[in-house]
Amino acid sequence: MANFRHLLSNYFRLSVATVSFIVMGIILFSLLVSNVTPNVVDVNVYERSPRDIQSPITIPLEDQTEARKKLAEESVKNEYTFNKDLALVQAEALDDLLDIVITINDSEEKKKKEDETTLSLDQKVIQLKDSINKSDISDETYIALAEASKAELNNVKSLAPDVVNKVLSEPIMVEEVEEARSEAIQLIRDNNLPYSLRNATEEITRSFIIANRTLDTEKTRQKRKEASDKVEEVVIREGEVLVKSGAVITPEIFDRLKKVGLLDQEMKTYPYYGLFLFVLIVMAGLYYFMKEEREKEHFRKYVTIYALLFTLTLVVMKVLSVSTELGLMSLMYAVPVAAGAMMIKMLFNEELAVVSTIIFALSAALIFNEQTAGNFNFIMSMYVLFNGISGIVFLGKTQQRSKILQAGFFVSFIAILTVASVLLLQNGKFTSLQIGLDLGCAAISGFISAVLTLGLLPVIESSFNILSVTKLIELSNPNHPILRKVLMEAPGTYHHSIMVANLSEAACESIGANGLLARVGSYYHDVGKTKRPHFFIENQMNMDNPHDKIAPQLSKTIITAHPYDGADMLRAEKIPKEIIDIAEQHHGTTLLKFFYHKAVQLTDKEVSESDFRYPGPKAQTKEVAIIGISDAVEAAVRSLSKPTPVKIDGIIRKIINDRLEDGQFDECDITLKELDIVAKTLTETLKGIFHSRIEYPEETKKVEKQ
Repeated sequence: MANFRHLLSNYFRLSVATVSFIVMGIILFSLLVSNVTPNVVDVNVYERSPRDIQSPITIPLEDQTEARKKLAEESVKNEYTFNKDLALVQAEALDDLLDIVITINDSEEKKKKEDETTLSLDQKVIQLKDSINKSDISDETYIALAEASKAELNNVKSLAPDVVNKVLSEPIMVEEVEEARSEAIQLIRDNNLPYSLRNATEEITRSFIIANRTLDTEKTRQKRKEASDKVEEVVIREGEVLVKSGAVITPEIFDRLKKVGLLDQEMKTYPYYGLFLFVLIVMAGLYYFMKEEREKEHFRKYVTIYALLFTLTLVVMKVLSVSTELGLMSLMYAVPVAAGAMMIKMLFNEELAVVSTIIFALSAALIFNEQTAGNFNFIMSMYVLFNGISGIVFLGKTQQRSKILQAGFFVSFIAILTVASVLLLQNGKFTSLQIGLDLGCAAISGFISAVLTLGLLPVIESSFNILSVTKLIELSNPNHPILRKVLMEAPGTYHHSIMVANLSEAACESIGANGLLARVGSYYHDVGKTKRPHFFIENQMNMDNPHDKIAPQLSKTIITAHPYDGADMLRAEKIPKEIIDIAEQHHGTTLLKFFYHKAVQLTDKEVSESDFRYPGPKAQTKEVAIIGISDAVEAAVRSLSKPTPVKIDGIIRKIINDRLEDGQFDECDITLKELDIVAKTLTETLKGIFHSRIEYPEETKKVEKQ
């Protein structure tokens, strides 16, 4: 049945938290929905514009961009390549052809002299064709070459390749080939060659004159691509004025208005879907970020307070955004978003404060978008982010109220710098009045944040029964009934508690924990000893120790009862839960070594350690862990006859190491580095308490002889 009630309690707690997040999401959506509602205009072609119309988005104009790219490509001339080596190649090829002809003719002449069978003219022509394999030479040319003498062919060989080399030494394009061939023919005709051989020489020379300056398609394509790539994309930019007030709306302007979506009279739903997704991401992220807190009993109060601060900050931003619609642009810089960030940090933790500031900054980009062309005011988002983070950073790890006002001045300083940087980056011409108003409102934001934080924190703490600094100071009053009871009934315990308070406060502040909570908790941590004060050694003055007369098991029962007796007493007096937890947890599950060893010595049976341990729970916070250490350290050092710094440091580190090895810090988030700092702080504090004193010699009176 108890398990069922526990499960039901957990389910109810998580259900309430889920509803709280849903309510926060609805509020966030409601505050932002007006800022994402599509802005449409009712105009027609050739009408006059009722106002300056700006583009709400950045959109590329692909058709115009492509047209500009095509024009750029067409303006690029073709790229050509001049092959200088072609003249020599062609001349050598012609020289090789003539060598073939000379070789075949010489072979036939040799056969003829030796009375061997020679080829007929037709056979000789066929052999030349097969050897030369050049289809653009006519049969008449082959016949003329076959009939030419060796001397005539040598004349041709000395002439034709030179002509080819000379003509091809100049760039020749395809359309200039015929002109180049005519030039080559004229050079040949200037030489005395037999008519038939001259025609043959002209024909074979013509066939070797080809274009040596050709179109480089790859280079041309690359050049055109480069020209195309240099063309900037034609875009309508966010904030660009599409038409001035009173100007005639031409078909081109009308088309631009249509492309950016300003003419759609039908209600667009996409922005609302986008806003819903934004809110969903924010709420889901927050819910996941608080997963550790969801398991704790106070989560309902935790999420309720957070929802209140979250909503209040957003509502203040929304109210101030109305000023931008009225033309009072400077007032948006007075937004006291740092107040929400600082209160979240002081009431919860720094991580949640940073995450919340980021959410506020994103929301501000939408809330303050009235005077921007698009949906997002990135300048205001940056301003809110810097404003909130500066407050969180300057507060540091201290919980002192005096730090809040200082943080307000720091926030103002950062806000002024942020606004100044924005004004300089915009490179606009601002009047002195405008600059003064902007910087003045930025300075006011920090002051308002500090005032709101100082004013609202006590109200929230009182309304939700949060252990505030004011409440802690009230509880620290020595005239409090419980403290008076300890003083009167257990004076040794009272003095011990004061010492533990001094030690634990110094140690907590050294690692950034709540020193005031540790001090006040120390005052009350041993109130349970007032139920049986004489069973605790610090109250046994000039009397026998009652534990000497009872069994160790009974002694253990009496000693281990005091944390829980104290917790019950504190609950009856409606003392805050944090103080009750300190009284209940400061011993954790540590072992009563003295009575355990005494029990072992008194019996031959096996004695279980667990029978002589405190029931717990272990320390759940850094403050409780440090109070437990300070409690043990104070008692141990007080027992030293002659405490020295070395002895004190050794005892402190032994107590910490024993508790660490015993797992007493397993359920709190104190680190080894922090434990080392605690040890050093306790050593320094105790050295100040047990400092060496000068022994004044006893003065003796000298008796003067008379």
